[in-house]
Amino acid sequence: MTDHEIAAQDPDDDDANVPAWLRRTEGEQRWAVTAALLVAIAIQLTLPESLSIHPRWLIPALELALIVALVAVNPHQRIPDKPARNVRILGLLLAGAVSLANAWSAVMLVRDLIHGAHGITPVQLLMTGAGIWLTNIIAYSLWYWEWDRGGPILRSMGTHKHPDFLFPQMQQEGIARPNWEPQYVDYLYVAFTNATAFSPTDTMPLSRWAKLLMASQSMVSLLTLALVIARAVGVLQ
Repeated sequence: MTDHEIAAQDPDDDDANVPAWLRRTEGEQRWAVTAALLVAIAIQLTLPESLSIHPRWLIPALELALIVALVAVNPHQRIPDKPARNVRILGLLLAGAVSLANAWSAVMLVRDLIHGAHGITPVQLLMTGAGIWLTNIIAYSLWYWEWDRGGPILRSMGTHKHPDFLFPQMQQEGIARPNWEPQYVDYLYVAFTNATAFSPTDTMPLSRWAKLLMASQSMVSLLTLALVIARAVGVLQ
């Protein structure tokens, strides 16, 4: 067992040589996650009504309620005094709600594209596809953030020494500040690059679930972009 692994087992170890992602830290604030979720909700409200779950306000209202509940229970994502099971459940429900709403919109969009999107301009088609594609990135970033090493709270406790995602800052000392640890923006970047490159870029998935999740995102992203672009070209012609 390495020195880093030994240090990770002791949450009170203050050894400055142990990287922050392996030791107990204060955790991260929720503002970045909340901003991304509000963007996803705004996109959902601007999609055509035919692509939304009815009543149209139901899923956005549920997402807003879950955001408020999460902020009330754990406003700054700090390590709680009691087990964080309720926080984790709320976070997973929120990620599930975003994914469900976006999956429904994607399926309805594919249905309309296959049967012919009558009365829709190429610009409207591209904007709708872009909105679903962007929401898909946010949804997957939430899943990556919530599942890597047990979620944000358990990561801050330093109880999981084996990462599900290997960031470049974890691989070599000296390329990042000593207190660097992955936060939501890092997982959002992973989701974005995976959606554009259709494969991992600088951050590698290590666990099987991470590999399967990234593979599913690449497949959904490729399918969405291919169908939307192909249909838009067909409408232009």
